[in-house]
Amino acid sequence: MKKLLLLLYMIPATLAAQPKPPKTLDLLIGTYTTNGSDGIYVYRFYTESGRLAYLSRTERNVDNPSYLCVSANGRFIYSVNEIGDDRKGSVSAFSFEPKVGKIELLNKQTTGAGPCYISVDKAQKHVFSANYAGGSMYVFPVNKDGSLAPASQVLQGPSTGLGPNKSRQDKPHVHTAILSPDEKNLLWTDLGADKVNIYRYKASQAQALTPASPAFISVAPGEGPRHIDFTPNRKYMYLATEMGGNVIAYEYNNGQPKQIQSISMIPDGYTKQTGGADIHVSPDGKFVYATNRGDANEIIVYAINSETGLLTFIERQGTLGNHPRNFVIDPTGSYLLVANQKSNNIVVFKINKTTGKLTPTSTRLEISSPSCLKFALAE
Repeated sequence: MKKLLLLLYMIPATLAAQPKPPKTLDLLIGTYTTNGSDGIYVYRFYTESGRLAYLSRTERNVDNPSYLCVSANGRFIYSVNEIGDDRKGSVSAFSFEPKVGKIELLNKQTTGAGPCYISVDKAQKHVFSANYAGGSMYVFPVNKDGSLAPASQVLQGPSTGLGPNKSRQDKPHVHTAILSPDEKNLLWTDLGADKVNIYRYKASQAQALTPASPAFISVAPGEGPRHIDFTPNRKYMYLATEMGGNVIAYEYNNGQPKQIQSISMIPDGYTKQTGGADIHVSPDGKFVYATNRGDANEIIVYAINSETGLLTFIERQGTLGNHPRNFVIDPTGSYLLVANQKSNNIVVFKINKTTGKLTPTSTRLEISSPSCLKFALAE
């Protein structure tokens, strides 16, 4: 009887210790400024309703912040800047006040040509920039005030051993620089070489990145690897290929991905233009979502087998716009927001947590050339 009373006494405390899902978040929107956008926009997102409310935007002191990342403490934002006809590249650091959504530019640093992806480690030690046109990956130390120091390391893609598509794979094209969930490895995709490069990461070293063994994995010729995501349990990794239009599943073990499946985003008999883009795993680890641009403009939904990591097709959902370059799932797993770059709109979808299927909501946002969506906790 005493044990039963003790258990009953402990239950409320256990439940109280469970983190409550956030009711409000800040949605950060990166854009291309060449079509009239002001840069980065901040909207308050309400996780119980899927509603959006405008907070702020950057002044016109940042060009083409087409991809963003947010520090783990939510106090800093980093963006790429793809500038000029020669796609000369830089990266920018901003301070951020979540309560009011205020963004202030701290500084800029030069990176490789055509930067398209940026990430930051949880300890706020380094920022990584993937440069598509330059075929390179830059490492920037982070100063104590959140600003960026000049690049401490530059990794360049190969000039030989490239893919078979001479119009798209004429040189290296680095697309992603993403840390593994344990942050022991950095993976950077090279569309030009059909490779996913794997480097060990140690923040305390002057040269923070060193090649793993093996230092890369290859995909089938002409696939063009693009974006990556992991399951919450860290056991599986999923890669979207831009040119092949496939999702490739891997078992993941301490920086050693082992391919277990390749499943197409493209329906049988489809002959129009395709372009695999973004990919994300749902917060509960049950589903994979991937976008296909080109003429398809779809989000494809797959169920994950929890025991094997293999994917099963669930549905295709039109994005209600053109060129779904990027999307985000809120931390509660209730909503998916997609940025349709060429139709200048963001659409909010409700997620069925049992089936994984998507239903469009009435929440739409008209904004010029949205290309990246990121959430930050709103205090």
